[in-house]
Amino acid sequence: MNVTRWRAEFPILSRRTYLNSCSLGALSHRALARVSEFHEEWHTWGAAAWYEQWTSRLLELRRGVARLVHGTEAEIALTASVSAALSTVASAVDYRHRPRVVISELDFPTLGYQWMVRPDVEVVRVPSDDGATIDPGRFADAVTDRTAIVATSHVFFSTGAIQDLAALGRIAHDRGALFVVDAYQSAGQVPIDVREAGADILITGPLKWLLGGPGLAYLYVRAQLIEQLVPTIAGWFGAEQQFAFDITRFEFRHDARRFELGTPALPTVHAALGGHSIIEEVGVGAIRERNALLTERLIDGVRRHGFVIRCAAQPAQRSAIVMIGHDDPAGTVERLARHGIIVDWRPGHVRVSPHFYNTEAEIDAVIEGIVNGTGT
Repeated sequence: MNVTRWRAEFPILSRRTYLNSCSLGALSHRALARVSEFHEEWHTWGAAAWYEQWTSRLLELRRGVARLVHGTEAEIALTASVSAALSTVASAVDYRHRPRVVISELDFPTLGYQWMVRPDVEVVRVPSDDGATIDPGRFADAVTDRTAIVATSHVFFSTGAIQDLAALGRIAHDRGALFVVDAYQSAGQVPIDVREAGADILITGPLKWLLGGPGLAYLYVRAQLIEQLVPTIAGWFGAEQQFAFDITRFEFRHDARRFELGTPALPTVHAALGGHSIIEEVGVGAIRERNALLTERLIDGVRRHGFVIRCAAQPAQRSAIVMIGHDDPAGTVERLARHGIIVDWRPGHVRVSPHFYNTEAEIDAVIEGIVNGTGT
């Protein structure tokens, strides 16, 4: 990988040591060019751009997402956020005979909120024995014939640990439950294959490792499941006859677009196309190898100085999210920022998240900053 070439694509890297892709991926010249293209078409065509240009961009993005997760175009919907996607899917499930939803204590709260507000659903949280990972056997213990959904993360935002999706998918399906995957922290840095994972539903988005920014999420729904799921939340993009403008009747689309709601954020669609093209060109497999090298360098470096890392025990189960235990994480992040090093924090931890465009020298700089004064 020609890291120097790719670094020139991202303006922030010439201004800062940017190690916070877990919160927001760096903005590229390529993404900016796609957004400028959108603006120029807006100037030139106004609303007419919908018919010739912008509708085709939505199709282009759906196809790109399908390639990313090894699904098909018909299985992909574009939504405003993970919350919107989950809410629509959750509304389509019958909980009368299966009132239980199983999540984990390490998942991002959004994954649980959709069901916690429903009085007809019991939310079960699978515990972690080591504070970083969860043995699939723990899920097996929690899933019963009363379970409607097993919903959990591919990569935990709280520890960076990568879960064995195929094992979890088998556990869910053996009990007749749906398997829902939150891949927001994995897409773009860890390979995804929805077929191998046994995922019924997978949600991700361009905000982080896919380099596309906020305002959009991607929803995969397994083809054989689409017609069975009839949401009780609807919008005009989910209507089969969208442009009939018929207020007297409604029919859902017959592909995953039935889960779409309102008009998508077109600036983000264009930025996402630019970022996505970079990820495809570099290759998620190559990104995974590069990020693993940077991550292990970081972990080894801070551990040598006595810092405790909240992570999976085995390197193969680690992603590029590194949680470094610290007594003053917020203050450390602030002091590092004054020295041009951008990271983040969560309670009790400084969070560092390199991406393929970062260098070994930047990893060494953040280690020195945390260990030798800048971050203390």
